[in-house]
Amino acid sequence: MWIVKLALNRPYTFIVLALLILIAAPVVILRTPTDIFPNINIPVVSIGWTYTGLNPEELEGRLTSPYEKALTTLVDNIQHIESTTYNGEAIVKVFLQPGASLDTANAQVTAASQFLLRQLPPGTLPPQIINFSASSVPILQLGISGEGLSEAQLNDYATNFIRTQLITIPGAVVQSPYGGKQRQISVNMDQAAMQSKGVAPADVLDALARQSVVMPSGTIKIGQSEYDVRTNGSPRTVEALANIPLKQVNGTTIYLRDVASVSDGFQVQTNIVRQDGHRGVLISILKSGNASTLDVVKGIRSILPRVASTVPPQLKMTPLSDQSIFVRAAVQGVIREAVIAAALTAVMILVFLGSWRSTLIIAISIPLSILSSIIILGLIGETINMSRAE
Repeated sequence: MWIVKLALNRPYTFIVLALLILIAAPVVILRTPTDIFPNINIPVVSIGWTYTGLNPEELEGRLTSPYEKALTTLVDNIQHIESTTYNGEAIVKVFLQPGASLDTANAQVTAASQFLLRQLPPGTLPPQIINFSASSVPILQLGISGEGLSEAQLNDYATNFIRTQLITIPGAVVQSPYGGKQRQISVNMDQAAMQSKGVAPADVLDALARQSVVMPSGTIKIGQSEYDVRTNGSPRTVEALANIPLKQVNGTTIYLRDVASVSDGFQVQTNIVRQDGHRGVLISILKSGNASTLDVVKGIRSILPRVASTVPPQLKMTPLSDQSIFVRAAVQGVIREAVIAAALTAVMILVFLGSWRSTLIIAISIPLSILSSIIILGLIGETINMSRAE
């Protein structure tokens, strides 16, 4: 209403203000993020623990519960804690109070993790600590498949070739791939062969620890040249690993291959992804809290041809669940409805009042009001999102 009153009482001021709004609006709109949801200022810290081989019940009692108790003591501004324990993995999410410092929470979570690490089962590795906001939602998914490629190969390409290139897009948060099989060298002991040759499981573990040593070697200078020295401290192939000597029994050397089978295999698969009836890999792409959904998706789609050139030609990357389609449709819907509303209102004013001046003022005031609202939202740090668009 204030725009209409200004146009009627001070027409020149209205014209100047309208020109300023029309000039400033495109600049502000281009700089305002366009997202699915508005920013939700509830920071979350996710902590991932891994202890391969331990069942969920025992892992929950030995790791998850003690860690949750340590967090409640050493971390400030906790809203609530959620945890999920799988076979060999524990995921703990710490939801902080709105406005809490994420930097402080990271330092406190890291300190709590290092403090408790000594009390956890031997061999427990430090956790992975990941930050995300409640408004960080999956905006795009990539289905990875390939004719003639195994699940282990798909997971390897997704982790080491595709994911490392996608994270270069500003505002993109790329999670670890779902599905596939993670590569691992497996040593499967033959209990009957070990018993017949007098070899205990501890002998195998000790031999692997002694025969796979990482040590610095340095260089050696011969004449005018200086050469790198490589030590034979660890096996480089699966065959060399199988030829590790374990012990001598009655003058006969027992090798690892005599009591166990060494294979280039994979870890226990905890999740399965199927695409077109075949197993594949799924990569979920999120946006960071202040990034624009449209910009992130556009950047991901623009980089896919370059990523495809670094993987085998039979590997296919299929974009799925593209949320930018719905965001763009919502924004276009607002523009269409604004144009229709302005046209119908102008027709109504013209029919009932018969004044071209009043009709022109009403038709101009509606889009100017919308642009003014967008400018104010952009200046106070808000986003253009589907909830506002609808």
